[in-house]
Amino acid sequence: MEIQSNFSLKNYNTFGIEAKAKQFVAVHSVAELKTILEENKNQKKFVLGGGSNMLLTKDIDALVIHIDLKGKKIIQENDDFVWVESQAGEIWHAFVLWTIDNNFGGLENMSLIPGNVGTTPVQNIGAYGTEIKDTFVSCEAMNIESQEIKTFTNAECNFGYRESIFKHEVKDQYIITSVIYKLTKRNHKINTSYGDILAELSKNNISVPTLKDVSNAVITIRQSKLPDPKELGNSGSFFKNPILLKSDFEKIHQKFPEMKYYEVSETEVKVPAGWLIEQAGFKGKRFGDAGVHKNQALVLVNYGNATGQEILAVSKDVQDTVFKTFGIHIEAEVNVI
Repeated sequence: MEIQSNFSLKNYNTFGIEAKAKQFVAVHSVAELKTILEENKNQKKFVLGGGSNMLLTKDIDALVIHIDLKGKKIIQENDDFVWVESQAGEIWHAFVLWTIDNNFGGLENMSLIPGNVGTTPVQNIGAYGTEIKDTFVSCEAMNIESQEIKTFTNAECNFGYRESIFKHEVKDQYIITSVIYKLTKRNHKINTSYGDILAELSKNNISVPTLKDVSNAVITIRQSKLPDPKELGNSGSFFKNPILLKSDFEKIHQKFPEMKYYEVSETEVKVPAGWLIEQAGFKGKRFGDAGVHKNQALVLVNYGNATGQEILAVSKDVQDTVFKTFGIHIEAEVNVI
């Protein structure tokens, strides 16, 4: 393990933003992670996974620890279910494809989400009607101060919409090292409730979809809407879809009857932030090298040499204009550093 100084993070964040780490080290095992934490007790630390859900607005004056733990295995199974453990540094999409190749169901709707396995419970990532909390059993995490390993169960993670205990009560206290998911082996609960997926399947004359069919449909949809970070810097959806009380939404809906929405409970509705941003006039707008993507207004992009501050300024402009137009506040899903 070599600790490097003044290290460029340009290739370690999907926005492709140039920022320097005061120090940088990649760890490939739990033992290496323990050693690094023990030997650098008094240093400020910053944990880096796939770099897909953050916006770097400045250099990081800390020891950046890049989690590169690899490996996955079946730890338990019966006729109906399989429990799979993945190390935190596994690439999420590759892991999802591996589960589908093995006919394990539950993650297929989250195909092609960028990032690593270890960050999936932090954000409670989700797409097309499924979230991590639906299949998550537990994760192991190392306490940064004591180096002790703790297991967090599904209930202990306090999952919400793009929320978990790791963003609040124990923020910056633990490093997730592995995650266990419970997946189906048969009688898969195929979720095609989102119209886009149904449309894509029917286009291919598929009426009884397999896990692979759903995954392929999701991949096609995402590729048509979302830019590849290798070609155009981005972090996927920059904003959360706002969830409103029905009573509040109804007042807004009277003014804007064309506003799209989805019921999430008896008392709440979710409004697509992309629709709000598009209606506010930002879709495809460019401000120097920062901008809003032409196909999906939820996505902010780096056209080349944008700084994190420039992308942050665009996000604030979007938030302010949406609020002035609709009276709805949209929150960033991305972690701003």
